[in-house]
This record gives sequence, C-alpha cells and structure tokens, in this order.
Amino acid sequence: MRVAWIAAALTLMFAGLAPVRAAPTCSLGAPGTTQRIAIADTGRALLLHVPAGASVRAPLPLLFVLHGSGGDGAGILRQSQLEGTSDRHGFLLAAPDGGIPVQTGFVWNIPGVPTITGKVPGPGDADDVAFIRTAIRFLSDRGCADRARVYSTGLSGGGRMTSWLGCVASDAIAAIAPVVGLRAGNPLANDPTRPDPATCRPANPVPVIAFAGDKDGTNPIQGGGAGYWQYPMTAALARWAQLDGCASTLLFRDLAANRYEQLYTRCRGGAEVMGRITRGAGHVWTADNDAMWNFLKRYRR
Repeated sequence: MRVAWIAAALTLMFAGLAPVRAAPTCSLGAPGTTQRIAIADTGRALLLHVPAGASVRAPLPLLFVLHGSGGDGAGILRQSQLEGTSDRHGFLLAAPDGGIPVQTGFVWNIPGVPTITGKVPGPGDADDVAFIRTAIRFLSDRGCADRARVYSTGLSGGGRMTSWLGCVASDAIAAIAPVVGLRAGNPLANDPTRPDPATCRPANPVPVIAFAGDKDGTNPIQGGGAGYWQYPMTAALARWAQLDGCASTLLFRDLAANRYEQLYTRCRGGAEVMGRITRGAGHVWTADNDAMWNFLKRYRR
C-alpha cells in the first residue's frame, strides 16, 4: 500500500513536466570552411562561413554581408575579406545573392527605390527581407546562429539593403554597418535632398556604423547621383540619430591622417550612430573590418 502511495505521489510530482531536449548541434559546415547552404523551402541559398576554431555546439553571432548591385555572394566575400575577420573574431558570416537577377548578377529589392536598371521592384519580385528573416530562423533553429546577435553589412547596393533592414527589421537585426551605401529611407519625393520619414520607422533603436570615401562618384557623400541616392550621407546620419533619440549634437574627430569620423552619442538603448570617411577613397570597400566588428558585437537584440 505504501509503495503504491509513493508511486502515485511521484506520478503527480512529475506530471506535466516537458521532456528536456538537448540543444541542436550545428552541422552546416566544418570550422574554417565556406559552403553553399539551401535555406528552407525558399528555393534560395547563401554562402555560409563557419569561423576557424568555432565550437559547433554553441550558437554564434551572425553577420550578413550583402553584395553590391550586379554582384553576388561569392564576389562580396572576395571584396570584403570578411572570412578572415570571421576567423579572428568567431562569428558566422552569411553571403546571400539578391533576389532579383540582373545581367550576370543580382540586385536587392528595396520597395519604392529603383535598382541600377532604373526599374522599381514590383509585387512579382522576390522579397529579400522575408528571405533574410527566414535565413535567420533557419540558422538559429539548427543551433548555428544566436538570434539575439544578428548584424548586417554590405557594399553599395548591399549597403542600401542593409540600411533597409535597419528600417524594417529592427526586431531581428541588432546593428548595421553599411559601406558606401548608408540610407535612412527613400529620398523624399518633393525634396530628394532629404530622406522621407514615412519610409523608415524602425520599432527599436538601431546602432549604426557606416563607412564611405569622400571621392565616391557613384554614391557621393555630398548627395546627388542616381535616383536611389540623392540626399547626402550627413542627412542619413542625422535621420538615424533622430530615430535613435540621440542626445548629442554631431561630433567630429580625426581617426588618422586619411580618415575622420562623424558621430552621434547618448542614444536610446546605448546605441551610437557614426560615419567613418576615408579621404581620397572612391566607391570601394572602405571598412576597417576589425573596427566594424568591435562596434557591432556590443549590441544584442
């Protein structure tokens, strides 16, 4: 009788407790390798670099690097040299192709903004934000990526796409680092020298570190250029500072003989908004990759 009573008590004690499940072990690539990974049922893939020496049992920070207009994921890995940075600092690096084929490469779908072909993406074009969200979920569900530490960078058109992710996916992207491509929404229709506030309304503060060259003739920091560009980089920085509730005025400081910084501090959520300009540089990858990562890694979503 006593044995039966004990058995019943134990049954009640453990009733309703869910079984303990082991965390999934990432199996999408050996440390120090880059492989093409198909993402769920999207029909699309990305290049995923797993850092050398990484433990596949622990979810890692994830950085997306987005190619420029007409490029592809393989090309931006070569241009940015971020695989080496990934190995040094221990983060996953994902390089997808844009969703809209053009010539021999791809462009990104930023709604309402013309691509390099002059065409504004339509409803039949791939939704790149949805794809990146799916990629984050796919990589985190497999124990590879830490969903709280997801970041984006990109060159030119990829910098504009990274900026767009800051505008519309601030719940998923913890910080952004556009390279020669910082935007803060579409150019205002009746005054393209300013960003349209209605086209960039992030739900959370978005820390920003942006890189550019002062001799860039494609995306000039003083504004102008193609229809997707128009307003100056200082206007983009000021808008992000406004969105992030930064309390400081714009600060200037020289970092080196050939580089200076424009900076807003004391922003909501500990964010900062900064632009790093390389004197004499054109439309090229101007980022200091280690400095970029040291900025990004400070933030979590």
